[in-house]
Amino acid sequence: MGGGGPGRGRRGGGGGCPPGGGAPPAPPPPGRSRRDGGTERRGVVRDASLSAVLAGLVAVVVSCSGPLMIVLAAADAGRLSDEQTASWVWAACIGSGVTCAALSWRTRTPVITAFSTPGAAVLVGSLGTYPYAEAIGAFLVTGLVMALVGVTGAFGWAMRRVPTGVVAGMLAGVLFSFGAGVFSALDSMPVPVIASLVTYFAVKRWSPRYAVACALFAAVLATVTGPGLHVESGDITPAVPLFTAPGFSLQAMVGIAIPLTVVTMASQNAPGLAVLTAFGYRPDDRTLIGVTGLATAALAPFGGHGINLAAITAAICTGEEAHPDPRRRYVAGVACGFFYMVTGVCGAALVGLFTALPADLVAVVAGVALLGAFSTSLAQAVADESGRDAAVVAFLTTASGVTLGGIGSACWGLVLGLATHGTLTLGARVRARR
Repeated sequence: MGGGGPGRGRRGGGGGCPPGGGAPPAPPPPGRSRRDGGTERRGVVRDASLSAVLAGLVAVVVSCSGPLMIVLAAADAGRLSDEQTASWVWAACIGSGVTCAALSWRTRTPVITAFSTPGAAVLVGSLGTYPYAEAIGAFLVTGLVMALVGVTGAFGWAMRRVPTGVVAGMLAGVLFSFGAGVFSALDSMPVPVIASLVTYFAVKRWSPRYAVACALFAAVLATVTGPGLHVESGDITPAVPLFTAPGFSLQAMVGIAIPLTVVTMASQNAPGLAVLTAFGYRPDDRTLIGVTGLATAALAPFGGHGINLAAITAAICTGEEAHPDPRRRYVAGVACGFFYMVTGVCGAALVGLFTALPADLVAVVAGVALLGAFSTSLAQAVADESGRDAAVVAFLTTASGVTLGGIGSACWGLVLGLATHGTLTLGARVRARR
């Protein structure tokens, strides 16, 4: 099981860094074992940095303070017991943590995985329609299908044919709401927002590595000294996974497995690969999609509905704020996996802590952490004048947040961006064939 590090890929790897303002492709990871007698790979401890570890922590905080609420809403809609809900949270966090840490360490790439947020949104409206055992069976089939699509390379083949500007435009659209959320929060908590922004740009002048960490500290400090944080003591006992034998029915396959597979692949795995490619990495799509699909299948009996590549939180861990050296940013993925696993084991207490954070504070922290990623992707989107119109369509469609047929705006941004690109280049392709 191998993966491409920055600037180097294996079978099924994506394209290098796009031209026009993005960071150049990184050289091969230092210390990678080579046939020419090169040295062994550097260790995680040696490559570790405070900025990378904090990037991983911020990614988990963002995941557990927002998307987790959708999981809990789906559990409530499905009338699950407290034990079943706790097992679901355990499976989501442990699955994300193990795949995130293992894939990041193995590929020396900041591979950030997460539980499927759009998938959980689909389950809010459908989980209560079927017996829980049949839903578990649908989760199992979803994981196996994703793994099959991944290991065949079909998904990566399709993604590599998407123009660079369209990918960058879609990513910029995904990140737009987070950047705008920083300034929207000025109404409710101006002091933390101003403190966070001033700290971020002041520190970035002399050390971009620690700008996000210092901005996070400034925002939390301003919140504590202002309105304050009110966290109630909760259950600190470890979460216990609950095994449920899967059941199978055609109705659950059609009502759960098909939409869950489609939205997870289109709205999570596609942007996830795009983030890694946009930052100059060459992800081994066969390994990444295959492993996350198998993890989904393995955790399905415990309630896990879907493990996939992350997009938003991946952008936090793949930029310069995690580490100036792209070859050492994989530590952010390893740290993210560790914090996910801690959250899964100590789920009740830590989930209570994350959910106690003010929503606007989380929006500020996420938005500031993603400023660099947004500016890079926006620059890449408009760099090539010939493909600028298609990139702008992809950006605007994705930023609109439109949802059609249960498919999120990121997928529709790709579709309409590709349609625009195809329309504008049709004449040139016809002339080239004459």
